Amino acid sequence: MTDKSKIYYTMTDEAPMLATFSFLPIVKAFTRSADIDIEVPDISLSGRILANFPEYLNDDQKTPDALAQLGELATKPDANIIKLPNISASVPQLEEAIAELQKQGYAVPNYPVEPKTDEEIAINKKYAKVLGSAVNPVLREGNSDRRAANAVKNYAKANPHRMGAWASDSKTSVAHMNAGDFYGTENSTTVETEGKFKIVFCGNDGSEKVLKDLSPLKAGEVIDSSVMTLSALRAFVKDAIAEAKENDVLLSAHLKATMMKISDPIIFGAIVETYFKDVFEKYKDAFAALDINPNYGLATLKEKISGHPLEAEIKADIAKVIENGPRLAMVNSDKGITNFHVSSDVIVDASMASLVRGGGKMWDADGKEQDTVCMIPDRTYAGFYAAIIQDMKQQRGDRPENFRFGSQRRPDGAKGRGVWFAR
Repeated sequence: MTDKSKIYYTMTDEAPMLATFSFLPIVKAFTRSADIDIEVPDISLSGRILANFPEYLNDDQKTPDALAQLGELATKPDANIIKLPNISASVPQLEEAIAELQKQGYAVPNYPVEPKTDEEIAINKKYAKVLGSAVNPVLREGNSDRRAANAVKNYAKANPHRMGAWASDSKTSVAHMNAGDFYGTENSTTVETEGKFKIVFCGNDGSEKVLKDLSPLKAGEVIDSSVMTLSALRAFVKDAIAEAKENDVLLSAHLKATMMKISDPIIFGAIVETYFKDVFEKYKDAFAALDINPNYGLATLKEKISGHPLEAEIKADIAKVIENGPRLAMVNSDKGITNFHVSSDVIVDASMASLVRGGGKMWDADGKEQDTVCMIPDRTYAGFYAAIIQDMKQQRGDRPENFRFGSQRRPDGAKGRGVWFAR
């Protein structure tokens, strides 16, 4: 007798609980007659944290490493995994999850942002497996099908979502670097024979630091590298600030700090520090004593100055910079959460899609829709979104049904992510 077939319906933590409680019973009912089992492995952020620290937990608290198990399964032809949206955790989200678990009696360690001891380094490495887009690279090792069914596509065409009106004189634009970005410095090579590589940072003082130790390369694999120059990035941000102020529009940043979990938080920090340059210079000693890192945004900065003798003065100076402009786009106007509060609050492929659907507008501090300069520093992303905005201004794509959806095909024949094209 053969083993029963199984479908793995992942328990995640972003926004799919409604889908889980509404759709999962339908899946179970539909598959019951076919004698198919449904399993619900936990790959949520909390589940991934617990799976990586069994030595800190009681026996009844230990959680299996469901992500590793699914990763192995994904490479097999009989795998059937329904992966719901999951949090690509930023450092603030990770710290919130750790605090919540600790309150519930799970003795997981704190996250050491800047590890110093061997123990802290080991803990940091374990949490690195949880941070950012930890799930997708594992589950997409296999035959990952992300296509929408024709019935879903046809329904979307027949019932298009609401579109905000685009004005031909809209001031919304995409600002990007013209040099010194990843796009402009990319180098790649095809490896002829099997071997190994490592990544080493070589300082101007002759010091060396291994960032990634020896890892295997297969014959025929492509290895790629690129860099972004921080001075060029800061100069670009200054120009974007001047452009937004001159045009009297909002300023916004659009990155992907959860997936690009090394580079984009640093880019975000450079944007925050450049915009609030006077604040960071004036209070550099206080910020150093409080271990304030601009990479974590305004939210963490305000948390760390809470109760400090200079708290009111610092907040007043932050408000003065925003008032002098350009004004910042808001994530939540009612709660005063700006586009610069947390790097993970604004994810480029979601934020720019929302902007396009909304007629090129973002919210200001008063909850009103305004045009904006969209800072997308690297040209790898920026050109695509700039072209969409240009099409919208020309009224070529004023309704969703006027767009068609295409798939990129890589040289090896595999399909890549879809791209929108105006008719």
